[in-house]
Amino acid sequence: MSQAATEPRRVLIVDDHATFRLGLGALLQSVPGVRVVGEADGGAAAMASARALQPDVVVMDLHMTDLDGVAATERITRAYPGVGVLVLTMDDGDDRVFAAVRAGASGYLLKTAGQDEIVRAIHAVADGEIIFGSPVAAKVRALFAATPAPRTELCGLTARELEVLTMMVRGEGNATIARDLVVSPKTVRNHITRIFRKLGVRDRAEAVRRGLESGLG
Repeated sequence: MSQAATEPRRVLIVDDHATFRLGLGALLQSVPGVRVVGEADGGAAAMASARALQPDVVVMDLHMTDLDGVAATERITRAYPGVGVLVLTMDDGDDRVFAAVRAGASGYLLKTAGQDEIVRAIHAVADGEIIFGSPVAAKVRALFAATPAPRTELCGLTARELEVLTMMVRGEGNATIARDLVVSPKTVRNHITRIFRKLGVRDRAEAVRRGLESGLG
């Protein structure tokens, strides 16, 4: 049984607009499997709340007065690797999208997203996945394609491990990878464990980010 079916996802909402925080909080509190554990009105407060509350997911705006969302995202993901950050903003500028992903955000949605999309993204980020809303996903692919990083750090991976990582970057889950490669789910898990160890990453989201930065996908 998935965590979503047994424990609610603990969510911290960070936005400097009180009306938006209240509205999103009320929306999420009505959703089974999600619990809002706190709110913060800026980046500095977000860091303090993340430390005190240890949420599963921080829903983060980017534009705030004291410490912007990109800086707060970087500090939170570095200090608390078990906390995922889902950016929820009106800004879809290339530079902001790129900066948020580089800072460690595992998801990026626009505030025009519907309730179902936001809830799906919260669960995905809590599960260590990376998710982007449809208007943003194409930008992310284009941005990384336009600025590929050296792939030397991937040289330690075997051909099969590189294939698995590429499929992870494309958003495929373990079951799909196992089916496409005609191997067992256990074999896929073993490949992923070795990928994590060789890349020195803690989870799937970090591995996918490393793959994106290295030009995979």
